[in-house]
Amino acid sequence: MRHYDLVILGTGSGNMLLNEEFDHLRTAIVEPDRFGGTCLNRGCIPSKMFVITADAVEDAHAATRLGVHASVEPVNWKAIRDRVFDHIDPLHESAVDYRRKKGIDVYTEPGRFVAPKVLQVGDEQMTADTFVVAVGSRPVIPDTPGLDTVAYHTSDTIMRIDEVPPSMVVLGGGFIAAEFSHVFSAFGTDVTILQRGPRLLMAEDEQVSTRFTELASRRHRVLVNAKATSVAPSESGVQVTATCPDGTHTIEAAMLLVCVGRRPNTDRLDAAAGGLELDEHGHIVTDSTYRTSVEGVWGLGDAVNHFQLKHMANAESRVVQHNILHPEDLRTLSNELAPHAVFTNPQIASVGLTEQEARRRQQDYRVSVRDYSATAYGWALEDTTSFAKVLANPVDRTILGAHIIGPQAATLIQPLLQAMMLGSTVDQVARDVLYIHPALTEVVEQALLDL
Repeated sequence: MRHYDLVILGTGSGNMLLNEEFDHLRTAIVEPDRFGGTCLNRGCIPSKMFVITADAVEDAHAATRLGVHASVEPVNWKAIRDRVFDHIDPLHESAVDYRRKKGIDVYTEPGRFVAPKVLQVGDEQMTADTFVVAVGSRPVIPDTPGLDTVAYHTSDTIMRIDEVPPSMVVLGGGFIAAEFSHVFSAFGTDVTILQRGPRLLMAEDEQVSTRFTELASRRHRVLVNAKATSVAPSESGVQVTATCPDGTHTIEAAMLLVCVGRRPNTDRLDAAAGGLELDEHGHIVTDSTYRTSVEGVWGLGDAVNHFQLKHMANAESRVVQHNILHPEDLRTLSNELAPHAVFTNPQIASVGLTEQEARRRQQDYRVSVRDYSATAYGWALEDTTSFAKVLANPVDRTILGAHIIGPQAATLIQPLLQAMMLGSTVDQVARDVLYIHPALTEVVEQALLDL
């Protein structure tokens, strides 16, 4: 049985732990898939490279409102796809070679705990003084009758298909569904979205979710309060039957994309056999320093938190890195503020309380909503649907939440996020900071001044 000082399970944000301060440790990495995890290989990075291309197509179509009459030839999907993965695919082998040259043992078979701090990898068992569990997550596959009889895709596979399908049914109405519906619609696919809830992007502020559902319905066929009851092969590809408030719908499409959520990979790790406490969703339970229920075992990323956000996992990785190296000076990370963005069209960004959450918590608040069209840059864009929304505490005057839907939302929200994390008041951010005119940031300034 091999013994290590440190074993890291997973090479998404787990791979970011190692720096020169760990060089003196005997270290192993266990990664049965590709270095870089979900984000690099089948998540954030490749999907946004497709989104950028889709945005270019949509911008060309939308230029008519500015007096520019442009047309788009059929997109070269294979060229787009190959450009994306020609950047990404070589990174796995180079990462493995780099770690091995640094004296780190890299195992490419799956690992499973057989006892606390005892890991089975292939035919070998290993122990370690310290384990870091960063095994990530994977798409949820629903138990829809007939799903196993058709060829369907998830976010893991959809970006590597050979051709853009003429039509697609998307199961799910969350951020993955929103982004890929945008991409394939821009590339010419007739998209139908089946959403079980009353709106798309149900986790967003209700005002944002409602606006996005309205706008998405202009581009796609959107069926809300819809439950897929069966799936079957058809001449065109796939047939999906769904029950809706207005009756039963049968949708024919060339391709089916399933994106109804993600689940942690802790079951594949047999985390329970390793003595690790799990919550009801299968996430490993940790304290605020990211220690698990087993001494010497740390957790981070999608295996631990419910956010499924790379920037959160990266922050957790930095905390765990410090805490392993400095056990006498443990750091914590608050997850009370977990900002996120949805890179669809229009773009969406959010942090903190939504208005419905504030009401549910009986939190007193004041709210301001400012349209992009109230700014000079919004005029230039001829924008009529985008807005910024800010909620504040009327007692201490701090910002409770911020929600933006429209161009550059993920960038525009940053000053509001910084204000929230630094405890700045609405007055300070509105009056003590200059906002460049006529930049789009003026919509944030106006919302704050109004508040």
